[in-house]
Amino acid sequence: MTSNRPYLLRAFYEWIADNRCTPYILVDTHLPGVLVPQQHVNEDGQIVLNISESAVVGLNMDNYAIRFSARFGGVPTDIQVPVGAVVGIYARENGKGMVFEAEETPEPPEPTPPTSLGKKSAKKPALRVVK
Repeated sequence: MTSNRPYLLRAFYEWIADNRCTPYILVDTHLPGVLVPQQHVNEDGQIVLNISESAVVGLNMDNYAIRFSARFGGVPTDIQVPVGAVVGIYARENGKGMVFEAEETPEPPEPTPPTSLGKKSAKKPALRVVK
């Protein structure tokens, strides 16, 4: 199965915003694909990002990454965070949210040879009248 993390991130983001709180994400910057300003990363290799509507432009949360533009020290910066790099999402005002466990990237399943059933299902479906 695919990871449930992107779905939970979107749900928690919506829940936090609906309750008029500020959604923050904690990101592990050691993972590949993370594009954040390195001067704001702490000594543990993590960064906290405010992803509220008032703080970012063009927020896009899909099943693979969170992307947006934000200002750091007045400089517009494009941010990309793969969903696997998100350690947690929480509300700044009360700390309510969710911390995620580390996930291993699942290996793709090995291709299976086609079976005779597969050949039959390759035909176009047909309708017939049943009386």
